[in-house]
Amino acid sequence: MAYLTVNDVRLYFERYPQPGKPVLVLSHSLFFDWRMFEPLIALLQKDFEILVYDHRGQGKSSRGGARDMDTLTEDALALIDALELAPCYFAGNSMGGFVALRLAARHSDRLRGCIVMGSSADLEHQLAEFQPLVEQLAREGAADQIDTLMYIMFGDDTLRSPAQAALCAQWRARMRELGSEIGAAAHGVISRASVLPELAGLQVPLLVLAGAQDHAYSVAQSEQIVSASGRGHCKVIQAAGHSVALEQPQQVAEAICLFAQE
Repeated sequence: MAYLTVNDVRLYFERYPQPGKPVLVLSHSLFFDWRMFEPLIALLQKDFEILVYDHRGQGKSSRGGARDMDTLTEDALALIDALELAPCYFAGNSMGGFVALRLAARHSDRLRGCIVMGSSADLEHQLAEFQPLVEQLAREGAADQIDTLMYIMFGDDTLRSPAQAALCAQWRARMRELGSEIGAAAHGVISRASVLPELAGLQVPLLVLAGAQDHAYSVAQSEQIVSASGRGHCKVIQAAGHSVALEQPQQVAEAICLFAQE
């Protein structure tokens, strides 16, 4: 575990060395931190050198500065350069996917491949629904909105399955503890610009993973990323909602390994 100061912000990261293996950077969702990838890391660390980090404003990283998606992308770029990770695979779930797409479109020389999970390249299509929630988070934190957050971030099977009860309880407790500062990060997510025009003629290999039960972004929105970029393919992850890397790590790990072999 370590910290690195880039762009006037202190980012927390963890690195799983695997000399000679390709580097995979994992970028987490809103309301989570790097720990959402722990099940996926356990499955992939023999095949990749893995780096995970916390976005500014979340986890153990510092809270200062802007939280918009362009700023988060510049943070990720600076992290890649400072740690000499390029060219690497970059995989992002939800908010991390917004970062992944911007990196792929603007800094293709840093990436071997872009993996987008439970995300979108377009404007926020549920802005009217999410705006009051974000305002509430900014005033009072997440405790009173925890049921809504759980519904947004997890699929129906995950929420109902006894086998996933421990996972849901763990993240329910963690998200309940989020204070009002999470509102700034949430605002950055819902107010993001579309990157669909930037994806035309994308130069980076692309894999898009969509949760079959995603309550936030539909499979069609994942397919839109492939259509706009003119490359890659979309794979639907069964029995998963928005947090595909956490809900179905085995399916995601298999898809990433196949993608890296192409």
